[in-house]
Amino acid sequence: MKLTEQQRTYWRRTLQLTVALLSVWFLVTFGAGYFADELNRYSFLGFPLGFYIFAQGSLLTYLVIIGIYVHVMNRLDRRHGVSERR
Repeated sequence: MKLTEQQRTYWRRTLQLTVALLSVWFLVTFGAGYFADELNRYSFLGFPLGFYIFAQGSLLTYLVIIGIYVHVMNRLDRRHGVSERR
């Protein structure tokens, strides 16, 4: 099956978005864990920063990542005519 240029553009943008958001996920999850000792030298709302990032900040970041993905993919789907809403 040969893809049209519009289909290639759609999948290229989908992959770019996925890679970008997975990079943010990786940095938050593993980057903050790797630097937890250094981050714990600082405090945020009375808690060590490393602990706070894992307890609250990472969860909020994951929700933001999901929200961005949904918003951008809905817009991309509408632009390329593959939206479930008509």
